[in-house]
Amino acid sequence: MNLRKKKMLAANTMRVGKNKIIFVKSRLDEIKEAITKQDIRDLHSEGAILIRQAEGRRKILKKRKRISAGNIRKKVGGKKRKYIIMTRKLRKHLKERSKIQKTSREQIKRIRKKIKNREFKNKSNLNEYLNNLFGKD
Repeated sequence: MNLRKKKMLAANTMRVGKNKIIFVKSRLDEIKEAITKQDIRDLHSEGAILIRQAEGRRKILKKRKRISAGNIRKKVGGKKRKYIIMTRKLRKHLKERSKIQKTSREQIKRIRKKIKNREFKNKSNLNEYLNNLFGKD
């Protein structure tokens, strides 16, 4: 007697896995005649179909999750945004300065690398460096 389909129907009806469903062997004839979900529910309430209890560690209640150093989530976007804004500002300023003063490509490349490496904290810091490099305006 193959009751695989009945077991699947019972599992779907009771919302458990098919391995949790147990049929009582003395009432297999009644189970075989069950067609609808309501029939399965009736057989379950009568005790012909049993549901195996959960076993093992799943029964144990989960401990409260403690927040430790490894569990802290932080947004990192702020630093990157500041870096982007400052870099764009300094590059734009360097471009304007290089139009006014005669500057070689190699010098501009070197200064742009320094900007990328964050050697200049702000625009006035860059100006100070440029004034030392080329002399006052």
